[in-house]
Amino acid sequence: MTPSPWHHPIADYLDYLRAGGAPRTTIDLRRQHLQFLARHFGGSPWTIPATRMVQVFGALECAQETRRSRRTTLRAFYLWAVESGHTATNTAASLPKVRATKPNPRPVPDVVYAVALDAAKPRERLMLRLAAECGLRRTEVATAHCDHLIQDLDGWTIHVIGKGRRERDVPLPPDLARDLRALPYGYLFPGSDDGHLSPRWVGTLLSRLLPGIWTMHKLRHRALTRWYAVEKDIYTVRDLAGHGSIAATEPYVQTPHEARRRTVEAAA
Repeated sequence: MTPSPWHHPIADYLDYLRAGGAPRTTIDLRRQHLQFLARHFGGSPWTIPATRMVQVFGALECAQETRRSRRTTLRAFYLWAVESGHTATNTAASLPKVRATKPNPRPVPDVVYAVALDAAKPRERLMLRLAAECGLRRTEVATAHCDHLIQDLDGWTIHVIGKGRRERDVPLPPDLARDLRALPYGYLFPGSDDGHLSPRWVGTLLSRLLPGIWTMHKLRHRALTRWYAVEKDIYTVRDLAGHGSIAATEPYVQTPHEARRRTVEAAA
C-alpha cells in the first residue's frame, strides 16, 4: 500500500503531467513507478537521504530496462518537486546512470502468428493483424476508431495517434480494411474504458493467444522487421512505426536470417 505522505505529491505530479498534455499511458506508467517505489522507500518523499535512495534502488530485482525506466520517473518527479517548491533538494540526482540494454529484436515467427490467427475470435483476429501487419501498439489498437479509416488514391489507410501524440498514416491490407469497415460505427473495439477496450485488456487478450515468450509488442517487432525486409529502407520503417528517430526504430528490426546466411556463405 502506498504510504500516505506520498499520496498528495504523486497526485500533484500527475496533474502536472496532464497539464503538459502527457499521454494517458505515460501518466499511468509514472503512477505505477512512483507507487511501487514509495512502498519501498516508505515515509515522506521529502525526507529520504540520498544514500538510502541509492541503497533501495540498488536492491530492486528487475530487468535493466525496468530499472532504467523507474530511474527516469524518479528523477523527473524530484526535478518537478524542486521547481514547484515542494523540496529544496533533488535527492534522485544521486542515482547512477543505468545503461540501456543492447537491442535484441524478437519478431513473432510466422508459424506462431499463423497458429494465433487460427485460434483467435473475429475481434481478436483484427487486433492481431493490426499489431503484426500494421505495427500498432496496444494503446493504438484499443483507441482505433472508424473515423480513423481513410480512403486515399491507393486504397485504405488507418490514421494513428501514437506515443507523444505523434501522428502517422499506415496503409491497410485490402482484406483487413474491408473487415474493419464492416464494423459498427464508433471505436473498432468498444468497451468500458472511455468507450473502448483498455490497452491492458487488449494486451491480455492477445497474450493469451501467443505462447511462451511471445507478446503483443513482439508482433510489432514482426511488422517492422518484415517492412524492412521488403524495402531495405529504415526511414520508411521509422515513419510507419511512428518513431521520432532511426535510433528508436533499430531495436525493433531484426536482420533477416537469409541475409546473414548469404553473407556468410558468400564470404566462405
